[in-house]
Amino acid sequence: MATIGTPQQQAGILSFYDAPSKGPLVSPKLAIALVAVFAVIVLIFDHFAAL
Repeated sequence: MATIGTPQQQAGILSFYDAPSKGPLVSPKLAIALVAVFAVIVLIFDHFAAL
């Protein structure tokens, strides 16, 4: 009996996101915090460069 799957599963799209990665695991909250800190640092440097 053939199994019925969604088109995404048949195309391998969902399995791509389920595949284990070799990189470090970073929580989403930490990633957003790091991006926010980086943006603030860039804005501060841009402000002082304009003086």
